[in-house]
Amino acid sequence: MSHPSPEAALSRKALFLPLATLCAATWIAGIGGIAGCTQTPGPGLARGEQLFFNCVPCHGKDGLGNAGLEAPEIAGLPKWYVERQLMDFQTSMRGAHPRDSIGARMRPMARALYRPGDVASVAEYIATLRPRMPAWAGVHGDTAAGRVRYQSVCIACHQEDGSGNEALGAPPLTRQYDWYMLGQIEKFKSGLRGAHPDDTMGAQMAAMSQTLEDTTAMHDVIAYIRTLQKESVNGR
Repeated sequence: MSHPSPEAALSRKALFLPLATLCAATWIAGIGGIAGCTQTPGPGLARGEQLFFNCVPCHGKDGLGNAGLEAPEIAGLPKWYVERQLMDFQTSMRGAHPRDSIGARMRPMARALYRPGDVASVAEYIATLRPRMPAWAGVHGDTAAGRVRYQSVCIACHQEDGSGNEALGAPPLTRQYDWYMLGQIEKFKSGLRGAHPDDTMGAQMAAMSQTLEDTTAMHDVIAYIRTLQKESVNGR
């Protein structure tokens, strides 16, 4: 078997070295790209999207909630409202009552947002998610009676169209499940929510919930809110 001449071997080596250098450079660049993907982004939308993976098991990848887990729809909620609720969970102003097992699940999730800017970032991302008309879960009520209740009790904070009011800390009601609203009213009425001495906004809602004296009154006002949700969908 013939062997290549020294000149041919040198020529091949001269050809191989640039190719090897190029492959090595490409491989290093690839590693750098992968490393870049695993780095923690600074505060902002990208960081919020990354953090939202922790919310997906309960609230879904689109933030539309899960009735089986009693997780509400959060898609499209205002940034200011999500921020405040997460802070309330972090500081035990919400979810700390011994009988609030559902709220208790949120406390460790909120406390996992420990880096500066994490709460604001995930709230910003949630606000970008597209909400949808919540599915009706069977809360029956008299919409005419509910309208009277709403206009005398709820309108001052949540506004006539249910769009909410940031200055008063009142969230929009036009993208929320009836079962969730009923559950939260019951929590406010029973002291499971809004009873912390530092929760001034929750205390306002707790006081207003007492004007809905029984299940019938609560069902009526929620039935009316459902009509506002339909109007919101049709009007968008």
